Amino acid sequence: MFRRKDVTSSPSNTDGVADNNEKTSKRHHLLPTYNHNGHKVTPGIQPDGESGRKGIHPLKFLKICGRSTSRLSMAVNILWPFVPAAIAVAYARREAHVWIFALCYLAIIPAANLLGFAGQELARKLPRVFGVLLEVTIGSVVEIVLFMVLIKKDDSTGNFVPVIQAAILGSILTNLLLCLGLCFFVGGLRNEEQSFHEAVSEVGSGLLLVAAFALLIPSAFRATLRTLTDGLENLTPQQLDHNTRKISQAAAIILLVAFVVFMWFNARSNHSIFDEVLGTDEERDRDKHKDLVKSKLTFTECILAIAVSLALVSLLAVLLVEEIEFMVQDRGVPDAFMGLILVPLVEKAAEHLTAIDEAWDNQINFALFHCLGPSIQTALLNAPLVVLVGWGLGKPMDLGFDTFFVILLVLSILVVGNFLRDGKSNYLEGALLVFVYTLIAVAAFYYPNPNHGGEATAAESGAGAEGAL
Repeated sequence: MFRRKDVTSSPSNTDGVADNNEKTSKRHHLLPTYNHNGHKVTPGIQPDGESGRKGIHPLKFLKICGRSTSRLSMAVNILWPFVPAAIAVAYARREAHVWIFALCYLAIIPAANLLGFAGQELARKLPRVFGVLLEVTIGSVVEIVLFMVLIKKDDSTGNFVPVIQAAILGSILTNLLLCLGLCFFVGGLRNEEQSFHEAVSEVGSGLLLVAAFALLIPSAFRATLRTLTDGLENLTPQQLDHNTRKISQAAAIILLVAFVVFMWFNARSNHSIFDEVLGTDEERDRDKHKDLVKSKLTFTECILAIAVSLALVSLLAVLLVEEIEFMVQDRGVPDAFMGLILVPLVEKAAEHLTAIDEAWDNQINFALFHCLGPSIQTALLNAPLVVLVGWGLGKPMDLGFDTFFVILLVLSILVVGNFLRDGKSNYLEGALLVFVYTLIAVAAFYYPNPNHGGEATAAESGAGAEGAL
């Protein structure tokens, strides 16, 4: 500890005291600083992210990863035995399609949870806003991997396109309705009413509306002209599909540019506002004293955890996608239910647990970031990316969604925007959002596949799915 000498405040030495204080204040940033664990802080790295170690310590590494970010995330680790089981069954019993699908579905959850935890640990070692953006991006890797595997497995006839399209919108709906609803509900149970900053809600809801507008233009184009192809000269159904793909590709490029602008806005132009908002949330964290004493991963261990979890997620995603066609065609699970509900639930499980835990700890702005951020990233990055990759691979991937999905997306964004308008949340609003999501899941379960039609087909799909369950 440094002790300052006593100085009398006589008029003769007032100038000396001022000079002394000025020199001391200038030297403060050069003095060593320590976090609550007593670990020396590296300049530019958040104190809460310091591990006090270097390199890799295997036992410490496993212990920290097993602890995870919260009790909810730690409970997910009981699913780790499903990882080797899924891989073993997939290669030893190729004909056990239902078992492979179920095991891989469960196995992706702990692998994605590890990826999210490692991303969060790495984010703590970076400036606050950039760290949160990086954490959200790493959390979206699971979704990107699943989209890329799905589009690669497509046989150029578009057999996986309906699943991908449903998964794009399903990812947005899952974050907006289910995840945000659970955050409002859980946070409201403990805090009765929570307040969040308008900068987070307004920017998020505004971007979602613009992104939804861009995503739905190809759908509106196709839906409007589909009934007019007989009366329009030189416009066959094939030409209409071709034009829809071209519009989708243009929209994908524009959305990627919008994503770059969005990242710049967060990292530079509005950095101070978001940094202040998230800093205030950290101070309101009711478990902050517990988090400060927890051991942290080193930078090297973060990279190792991300690499291992990403490899497992990629392998399990490939095995899972290989069974989707069987589940849809032979077991009668509708494309809409598979893409809109099942796929988003498994790819977003880790992020949802993190957001719910933050809402429980009264960090509602962080929770909003983890709900709105992935939705925006899906609309501005992941969806355009799969369209462009499909374009490069010669796959018929476009953004021509069915009218049913279009209505769901628009109404969901409007409902969420209305709840965010007053800057406050409670458990009633959360419960209502979850009820809306449940209703969408029921409707998706009975929605017929694109290549089928009529009420009989819908009934058969529903009956087949019930048999599979």
